[in-house]
Amino acid sequence: MAAPEAAPAQASAPVVATGSAPEPAQVSAPAVASGPALEPAQASVAAAAPGSAPASAADLLSPPSVALDGLFAAISAARIFADAKTAADAVPDRAPADLLAEYRRAKGEAGFDLTSFVAQHFSVPQQRLVSYRRHQDESVREYIDGMWDVLSRPPDRPPPFSSLLPLPEPYVVPGGRFRELYYWDSYFTLIGLSESGRFDLLRSTVRDIASLIDGYGHMPNGSRTYYLSRSEPPFFALMVDLLARHDGPQTYVAFLPELQREYDYWMEGAEGLAPGAAHRRVVRLADGTVMNRYWDDRDTPRDESYPQDIATAAASDRPAAEIYRNLRAGAESGWDYSSRWLADGHTLTTIHTTDLLPVDLNSLIAHLQQTLAHAYGVRGDQAQAQHYAQLATGRIAAIRRVMWDPAQGAFFDYDWTKQALTPVLSTATLVPLFLEVATPEQARAVAVTARARLLKAGGLVTTETATGQQWDAPNGWAPEEWMAIMGLARYGEDDLAREVATRWMARVVTTYQASGVLLEKYDVVSPSISPMGGAGGGEYPMQIGFGWTNGTLLGLMKRYPSATPPSVAPSAAAGPSAAAQPVAPASDTAGAAPLHAADAAQPVQRHDGDGQQDGAPGLVHGAGPGGHDQQQGGDTQGVLDQHRPAQ
Repeated sequence: MAAPEAAPAQASAPVVATGSAPEPAQVSAPAVASGPALEPAQASVAAAAPGSAPASAADLLSPPSVALDGLFAAISAARIFADAKTAADAVPDRAPADLLAEYRRAKGEAGFDLTSFVAQHFSVPQQRLVSYRRHQDESVREYIDGMWDVLSRPPDRPPPFSSLLPLPEPYVVPGGRFRELYYWDSYFTLIGLSESGRFDLLRSTVRDIASLIDGYGHMPNGSRTYYLSRSEPPFFALMVDLLARHDGPQTYVAFLPELQREYDYWMEGAEGLAPGAAHRRVVRLADGTVMNRYWDDRDTPRDESYPQDIATAAASDRPAAEIYRNLRAGAESGWDYSSRWLADGHTLTTIHTTDLLPVDLNSLIAHLQQTLAHAYGVRGDQAQAQHYAQLATGRIAAIRRVMWDPAQGAFFDYDWTKQALTPVLSTATLVPLFLEVATPEQARAVAVTARARLLKAGGLVTTETATGQQWDAPNGWAPEEWMAIMGLARYGEDDLAREVATRWMARVVTTYQASGVLLEKYDVVSPSISPMGGAGGGEYPMQIGFGWTNGTLLGLMKRYPSATPPSVAPSAAAGPSAAAQPVAPASDTAGAAPLHAADAAQPVQRHDGDGQQDGAPGLVHGAGPGGHDQQQGGDTQGVLDQHRPAQ
C-alpha cells in the first residue's frame, strides 16, 4: 500500500471553509523575487468617483455577484449583455456599496429602467487597438508569429472597482472572450512562445502567475476577482520546467516559494483527515491514501455564467448549492463540461465533480511533488528533497493502483464515494504517460486502447460519447493532443505518436486553409473539414486566436516537420480574419468606454482581441503540459536525479 501523504509543514495561505463565499484574506500581493512587485489588489480606490465612500477590502476582492448583491442578479436575469461574462467584466462608476444604495433608491421610482441604469453606471472594457494586417497567402507559422502581439497584454492596472486583478508584467491571453490571464491555457501557449524565441513574454507570463500565487495563495482560474475561489489544473511547475530549460536550474530556486504555496493550496486539510473523508481539494481513501479532487470555495452561480447556472439548477431537484458547487468544480478542471463529470454520463444536472478523483489532476500533483523535490535539491536542502520525492513515489503508486483498469487497458477517474472507477474513457488516460507516471506495461496498453477507441480522422477524440458538452465527442483539443503525443513518444510508442500528430496537424492546418484562423477546438470525428472547427457544445461561441492551439502547433511542427502539411490562408476574405484588418484586444487597464443607453438596449457586441465578436452567454474553460526524463518506475531516487527537460 502506498504511504499516506502528510500535509507539508508550511502553513497554507488563508482560505475559506466550504461555505458559499469568502475570498482569500490577503488584499495586497507581495513582490515576487523574480520580477517587479505586484500592486495591491484593486488599490486605486483614490481615483473613485467624487463623493464615493472608500471601498472595503472585502468589496475590492469580492466578485461582482457579491459586491453588487441583488443588482448583479437583476442584470443577469434581464440579459442586458449578450455574454454573461460581459456583465462580470463591466466596471461600475462608484464603490459597490454606493451603487447598491443608488440602485435600491432608483428602482422604487416610477419609470425605472434597468437597461438605462446600467448604461449610466457601468462601462465595458475599452478596446486597445493593435494593428495586425494579414497578407495574402500567409502561412500558419506567419499567422502564429503575428498573433503574439495581438494576444499579448501590458501590465494590468485596473480602474477602481473593476473585477480585473492587477498584474505587474506583460502576459498572453487565450483569445476571444478570454481576455485576461488564464492558468492552464498559459502553459500550452508558452510552448509556442518558446518555439518563437519570445522568452521575454514567456518569462513575464510566468512571473505574473507567480505574483498571483504570492498575492492570493494560489493561481486563480483567471485574473478576475470572480475566479479567486478556485484554480485550474496545476501547471505552474511545468511552466517553471519550460523556463528553466532556457534560464537554467536556478529558476527552480527562484520560484520555489510559489511552487510550495501552490502545493500547500492543493493539499490544505490533508493533515488529520480521517479515512473516507474529504476536505476541499483532498480526499483520504479508506486505506489512508491521500488523493486530490477539484473544488470551489463558493456554492453560488458563477459570475461569468450566472444565468446558465441558475437555469441548470432550476432543472434539477437537487439542492441548488450542490449543483453550483459541482459546476464550479467542473470549471476548475478546465473540462467544462464533459461526461467525465456527469453521473448519468450525459445530463448536466447530474454533475458530481467533487465525488471524483481525476487521473490527470493526480498526475499533475505527482509532478508538482517531483518538482519540489528537484527544487529543494538544487537549493541544497536534501531533507526536503527526499521528503517530496517520497511523496511523489507514493502518489505515483496510488495512481497506478487506484486508477488503472487492466481489463480495459486504460486509466480512469475514481469515484471515491462509490469506491469504483468511472466508466468514461477520455484522453485523460494519456496524461500519466505525458508525466511519466505509468509503468511501461500500462503505457503499452493505453496506446492500444487509444488507437482502438479514441483515434479518429482528425486526431484523438476527447471522449467516446457525444453529449452536446464541448469536452466530449466529436471534439479534440490542443492540450490533450499535445500531452497524448508527447506521452506516447516518451514511452517509445513513436508510430502512434506520429499518427496522432499527423492527423491533428492536418485537421488544424486544413481548417486554417479554409478559414484563415486557428481555433479553440476542432471536430476530429468528421471526415470532412469545417471552417468553424469544433462541433459546438459549451455555453459560448467558438473562440479564435487561439493561444494553446497556436503554441502546441508550433511545438508539433518542430518535432514532426515532415508531417506538417503546407499551410496557406485563403486569399479571399473567407473567414473572420482572412482579409487585412486591424485587431482590437480589450483591456480594463486603459480606462472604460461608456456603455450608452442605445448600446445597452441590445446585446452588447465588442471585439475581444482577435477580431471575433462577443456573443451568447459565456463560460470559462481551461488546459496545459510539461515533463522530465525520470525513469518510468517512479522511484524516489529517480525523482531526485532527473535532469528535467521541459517539453
